[in-house]
Amino acid sequence: MGKAGRLRSGAARKLQRWRKGHSSDSNPESRRHRLAARSRFFSRPAGERGSDLTVDALKLHNELQSGSVRLEQAGQGSQLRMEEDDDDGAAVTEKSSHTFLSGLSDCTNVTFSKVQRFWESSSAAHREICAVLAAVTEVIRSQGGTESETEYFATLMTTLEAVESPESLAAVAYLLNLVLKRVPGPVLIKKFSDTSKVLMGIMASQAGSGPSSALRWVLSCLATLLRKQDLAAWSYPVTLQVYHGLLSFTVHAKPKVRKEAQHGVCSILKGSEFLFGDTAPMHHPAAQSTARFCVQEIEKSGGTKEATTTMHVLTLLRDLLPCLPLAMVKTCCETLLRVMTLSHVLVTACAMQAFHSLFSAKPGLACLSAELNAQIITALYDYMPSENDLQPLLAWLAVMEKAHSNLARLQWDLCWGHLPRLFTAAVSCLLSPHPQVLAAATQTLKVLLSECVAPHMAELGPVSASVSGPASHVCRMFRAVEEGLTYRFHAAWASVLQVLRAFFEVCGRQCHPFMRKCLQSLCDLRHSPHFPHTSELDRAVGAAVARMGPEVLLQAVALEIDGTEETLDFPRSWLLPVIRDHVQGSRLSFFTSYFLPLAATLKSRAVELAQAGKSLESKIYDTLQWQIWTMLPGFCTRPTDVAASFKGLARTLGTAISERADLRLTVCQALRTLISKGCETDAERAEVGRFSKNFLPILFNVYSQPGDAGGSAADRRAVLDTIRMYLTITEQQMVCGFLEKASEKLTGPESTEFTRLSILDLIVAMAPYADEPSLATLYRTIQPSLQSKERGVQKKVYRVLEEVCAAPRPPCQAFVRSHLEQLKRDLLGSLQSAASPAKRPRLKCLLHIVKQLTGGAWLGPWGVLDRMAHAAGLFCGSGLSGGCSGAGAG
Repeated sequence: MGKAGRLRSGAARKLQRWRKGHSSDSNPESRRHRLAARSRFFSRPAGERGSDLTVDALKLHNELQSGSVRLEQAGQGSQLRMEEDDDDGAAVTEKSSHTFLSGLSDCTNVTFSKVQRFWESSSAAHREICAVLAAVTEVIRSQGGTESETEYFATLMTTLEAVESPESLAAVAYLLNLVLKRVPGPVLIKKFSDTSKVLMGIMASQAGSGPSSALRWVLSCLATLLRKQDLAAWSYPVTLQVYHGLLSFTVHAKPKVRKEAQHGVCSILKGSEFLFGDTAPMHHPAAQSTARFCVQEIEKSGGTKEATTTMHVLTLLRDLLPCLPLAMVKTCCETLLRVMTLSHVLVTACAMQAFHSLFSAKPGLACLSAELNAQIITALYDYMPSENDLQPLLAWLAVMEKAHSNLARLQWDLCWGHLPRLFTAAVSCLLSPHPQVLAAATQTLKVLLSECVAPHMAELGPVSASVSGPASHVCRMFRAVEEGLTYRFHAAWASVLQVLRAFFEVCGRQCHPFMRKCLQSLCDLRHSPHFPHTSELDRAVGAAVARMGPEVLLQAVALEIDGTEETLDFPRSWLLPVIRDHVQGSRLSFFTSYFLPLAATLKSRAVELAQAGKSLESKIYDTLQWQIWTMLPGFCTRPTDVAASFKGLARTLGTAISERADLRLTVCQALRTLISKGCETDAERAEVGRFSKNFLPILFNVYSQPGDAGGSAADRRAVLDTIRMYLTITEQQMVCGFLEKASEKLTGPESTEFTRLSILDLIVAMAPYADEPSLATLYRTIQPSLQSKERGVQKKVYRVLEEVCAAPRPPCQAFVRSHLEQLKRDLLGSLQSAASPAKRPRLKCLLHIVKQLTGGAWLGPWGVLDRMAHAAGLFCGSGLSGGCSGAGAG
């Protein structure tokens, strides 16, 4: 690279520099690019020679301008038709200074907005389209037309019969294809015979060799014309004859023609207008004849000609099968299965795509019955590829997955009867050397469990060890997956564990009796040396814990920890963190009866070892008992026996909070989880709230203790959060009693600053849940502290008022209304005396009061809104923008 700001040698002489004083000129003398753009706009692009129009286009234009075509009003006045004028007299024309593109550039019909972009194109076909549109538009205008779709349709149909060259024919057919989609249906129904005759004639003449553009657009026009016909028209032989003419091009040798014909057939069978009416038939009248045509073409071509025609028909069937009647679907499926026996790779792939499309469309019983679906599933097992055939096996798995999902939608118990065989086949695919097959087989099994099994597990009910009925199918599926834990599948163990995890999540709650042996195998597998998939195995066992519960897991796999071990191996200790991370919806009584005694035993063992000087062994046992306690929040997540079992656990939890600082965070988290996620009924909330008289004093005392006795800052925050949560289910009378005692301690002479701040934190938490008299007493108690010199105390007093003013409970709102004058005097008069930390809660108090005032009918008598807004403005103007923004955010 050269240096910045330097030019190559000799380049400076070639540059055109601005003359002095002219660097800001907006219109320089050199306008080469502007002139080129202007020439392209008003005439042909530069470099083009000869006329703007081809000879044929000029001939057509002259014929149209000569008046040989005339538009007349039909009897109703709304429908226009086109007639040949037998009179050879000169038509009335007028000279114009317009260019040849005048009818194109100012065409008012939005149908041709796409064509108006073609005039800049260098393509000869695009130029021909522009010329034809311009000529047709001029003809319509010269005869007083309004440039409606019907007028364009009539003019283009007459033009279609007049043109001779393939280029002009293609251009007219393209424009006709555009306008037909917007022509009113009654017009096309009335003109069906004439229009179809013209289109069929052109289609027959263009069917041979030569350019395919005109044929493509004629086929599209024909499809649009047939799609607009009503149901009665399809009872006439001529309509079916025209349709079969279109259908014959679906196996044409030219790809674009064939694609256009297939698209047209699909649009007719799926999108005809009468199919969306109130009296719509179940299937299109031409569906049966279409299916017969496809079957005949397949049988006629067979495996000859490299099966080209067969693949073309299979491509058409891929889109048409879901809209055929049941009998025709059965016939077509039998034909598909027969051609798959040819062992032609491409034919088999196309047939698989057709089956996949059929099942993915989820058709109704009128198209695909449950019995036929099951028969197709059974037949497809004869075409299961080898484990080493990558692409065919992936296609087979995808088809079987969709087939079973659709069968489950139609008849789930019949689907369950077919699932064990597919599970066995899919598990055998895990032996494939291709990782894509492993991923596809795993995904197929997981999808089948989620779509076919999971929605109907509630109908299954509890399952005993001796399974029977539908549960036997689930057992066979599980045994097939469990077979993947053998050493033969060791390369795919990660995939097997994913499927087992999905199985536990879907069926674990009902089907755990026959899954216990698998849990034992998983635990034994984890102990094997150098096992590489411990994380996947832990997630699988965790899914079993979440669905079956830890009680079922520990019945199948013993924890092997009792505090009397001679060695410190603890081979099953890995279960403790797995249970902690996944337990939910279990029984509190199981934690109380099994884990609490075990934790106490391990704690005693740790103390004994510490006293004996064995600090390492003591630490191990202490860690184990701590891990057991960390399970408690999980047991408090949606437990099933809160009302019956919490009373047996409450005393232990209270003791742990007050005496075990190492467990305080865990127990507080468990209480918050129990209140927020475990108390779902009024009875459960009442049962847990009944112990607030025990827990709240303990929590108050722990929070109010200074130094190490109260724990770290994180411990104190956890305790305060637990207090706030417990207050939500505490009776109001009890809250008022606690609030009164806290107010007395706040004004006590022996209270330190730490004590006052701690008590104020508790009052902030309790105030929103008190009644109006208690709030009035509290206000009189803290009112002198609004002028306190202790900045922390003043801030927390304002925080008390903020919580009361912001609370939506009726007692708090009644207190604000009854003490509005005092609040106004205190809040507006303390602007100068408020310490910096207190200004934010003070402003938020004003904000909440204003919100209540603006929402009530008692705004006017006090005239307080303006003064509060003025005070807030003074506050914001004092440079304390942080307080204002914080208040607004609050």
